[in-house]
Amino acid sequence: MRMSPPAHSQRSPSPSQPSGKGEVTDLKGQLRQLAGSRAPGSDDSKRDLFKKVISYMTIGVDVSSLFSEMVMCSATSDIVLKKMCYLYVGNYAKHNPDLALLTINFLQRDCKDQDPMIRGLALRSLCSLRVTNLVEYLVGPLASGLTDRNNYVKTVATIGVLKLYHISASTCFDSDFPSTLKHLMLNDPDPQVVANCLSSLQEIWSLEASKSEEALSEREALLSKPTIYYFLNRIKEFSEWAQCFVLDFVSKYVPTDSNEIFDIMNLLEDRLQHANGAVVLATIKLFLQLTLSMTDVHQQVYERIKAPLLTLVSSGSPEQSYAVLGHLHLLVMRAPMLFSSDYKHFYCQYIDPFYVKKLKLDMLTVVANESNTYEIVTELCEYVANVDIPIARESIRAVGKIALQQYDVNAIVDRLLQFLEMEKDYVTAETLVLVKDLLRKYPQWSHGCIAVVGNISSKNIQEPKAKSALIWMLGEYAEEMQDAPYVLESLVDNWDDEHSAEVRLHLLTAVLKCFLRRAPETQKALGAALAAGLADFHQDVHDRALFYYRILKRDVSLAERVVNPPKQAVSVFADTQNNEIKDRIFDEFNSLSVLYQKPSYMFTDKEHREGQFAFSEEIGNLSTGIETAISVVPAEMVEASDNDLLLGSSEKEDSIIPSSNGSAYNAPLYDLSSSSSTPASQLNFAIDDLLGLGLTVAPEPIPATLKLNPRPSLDPATFQQKWRQLPVSVSQDTSITPQGVGALTTPQVLLRHMQGHCIHCIASGGQAPNFKFFFFAQKAEESTTSSSTYLVECIVNLSTRKAQLKIKADDQTTSMAFSDLFQSALSEFGLQ
Repeated sequence: MRMSPPAHSQRSPSPSQPSGKGEVTDLKGQLRQLAGSRAPGSDDSKRDLFKKVISYMTIGVDVSSLFSEMVMCSATSDIVLKKMCYLYVGNYAKHNPDLALLTINFLQRDCKDQDPMIRGLALRSLCSLRVTNLVEYLVGPLASGLTDRNNYVKTVATIGVLKLYHISASTCFDSDFPSTLKHLMLNDPDPQVVANCLSSLQEIWSLEASKSEEALSEREALLSKPTIYYFLNRIKEFSEWAQCFVLDFVSKYVPTDSNEIFDIMNLLEDRLQHANGAVVLATIKLFLQLTLSMTDVHQQVYERIKAPLLTLVSSGSPEQSYAVLGHLHLLVMRAPMLFSSDYKHFYCQYIDPFYVKKLKLDMLTVVANESNTYEIVTELCEYVANVDIPIARESIRAVGKIALQQYDVNAIVDRLLQFLEMEKDYVTAETLVLVKDLLRKYPQWSHGCIAVVGNISSKNIQEPKAKSALIWMLGEYAEEMQDAPYVLESLVDNWDDEHSAEVRLHLLTAVLKCFLRRAPETQKALGAALAAGLADFHQDVHDRALFYYRILKRDVSLAERVVNPPKQAVSVFADTQNNEIKDRIFDEFNSLSVLYQKPSYMFTDKEHREGQFAFSEEIGNLSTGIETAISVVPAEMVEASDNDLLLGSSEKEDSIIPSSNGSAYNAPLYDLSSSSSTPASQLNFAIDDLLGLGLTVAPEPIPATLKLNPRPSLDPATFQQKWRQLPVSVSQDTSITPQGVGALTTPQVLLRHMQGHCIHCIASGGQAPNFKFFFFAQKAEESTTSSSTYLVECIVNLSTRKAQLKIKADDQTTSMAFSDLFQSALSEFGLQ
């Protein structure tokens, strides 16, 4: 006997999880049954089916086959059904013009419906089809909509004219719709209709102004004095959005004299008290812009707008507070004295989110002066003990910025030194960075600062910037810090554990500075540091160690003049923004430029955006290089050694002398029992012996040059295989000069240049400002079966003026030599 399934298994699938094509087919049949039904409750059934269709459409199920049934079911007076049908039609009609044609009849019919809501919705849907072939069907309903008795229909029609302009500008002007809009704008009693007319006309004439003189004159006619005063007198009738639009429109008007300026400001005075922050900011922008050429009045505007802005900061949501604070920050930078007495408004509240607190801290640093520094710094010191670590860091930086402005330096230095005693890693790290900057500007405070800094253990400092600051102080004040040579020596001993190139660079310089003042104690550390630096994989570290080695070998007194010259106190620290950038941001007041703190062209123009330029490791999708038959270029190594850097075998034998116990060692430079304060410039020594103290095995000589074969031969398949298999030998970034940016107009320009240096391109791709190249070369005078190949990936970003290089080589020992050759060729082109 067959058992019937349980009742719960017969439930229909969820609308968000259709069972397949059968579900859509069932919907089609049910919609067809209800299409002509007038029975009671049929509209409720239609609603349920329409909801399923819309939910399927939302999750990506193709329900376009239901188009005819949906249109037939829309023959109803139910406004909810109409809305869902219009949503469905708008989604599928714009991608399928043939289906859109089926909607014209019922949409035109609905545009004549007795219900003004249906008329407006139908007209909006008709204008939203955006199908060029159906433009002729829009003219009649739009003309009727612009003369409709209902304001909602007219509001929709005014925006519909703009949509028609974007589809077919000629049809829009042939139907004389712009003139109709202008008439409505100046005569219609409904403020929303007037605002929509202004919005549409502004966009139309702005786009047309560049095409003809007539359009330009029409645009200027919009900005006439009667029109401006008409909108100003009616501004209270408009909605908040419309008021912002009108204020922006008025800001484009140029008054003829000061009387007009005062008239406009008097008419808009009460807008500064508006509850909506957008209206207040738009009014402030207009006031500031009108009075730019009137210095005294401009200052009075600052005084007048201060209270409304501070009220908005304290009474709005965090998002609104942040937006208003951003504009206040811009104003404070232009007139800090006007806001110096209101600094308490910028104290952080417990409930403020991080982004608001950070901006308030920036405000406090700007408004600080002689009269309020003590109160502000006291408040900031309270934040340092905050459990919110990011805010504690920002507070320490704020205290340092105030100190660098020469306000109450004595008290601030004492407070910073107290931070070092808090024994919190992040507080110590931030404070060390600030102490370094303070010592650069106020050398007279070195004695008190060094006494406290000298008690800090370098093992407890992990952050690269803080460790670099500590190392800088150890080298700069080596004579005052008794343990400086031994702390530096311990850091050199842990060279391999330090992964920051910044720290290694500072360590090289600090060790050399210490050596020039306390040579006997630092002798071993300098030898070890130079040896480690010369073997370092980072190019900057290697080059600095090589430079120090060569200058010491040439003349110690010269090294002292280069590394440790007489220093002057830093008077002004460079600002991150120049005045021109700040003025551009001020000109774009009440826009995203203020929040981003950069002019709009930096984040809207394509050439100024930082491109996300990603390539796959495969080169099959890139175009081939200039030559069709590309050959790999080999190179010949010239037998030469860098005698400036390394000792020859005979020299090394001469430098090794037997010790008393028969072992061999490098002769020491100094008698370590001599005075620790003996400067290096007063001692005679051989730098190779010094370097030998830190070396156990002499490195292999580095080839000076490579000779490349001008006639290579390599197919793309072999290139790809080698690229996957070989490890990266050299990876580094280079900068691009303005000349290089101007020269790299097309990829072929760089390809021809590199080919002149026996470096060939097998593939290239991209378009300005981003390019990618794959180059290859080969050592000369070797057989093609055993030649050493060099592969290069070069990614160029002209917008950031950076180039990324990755070099892979069969012969790893010559990869650095090829890197030097490759970069030399790039530098001639303007990439260095």
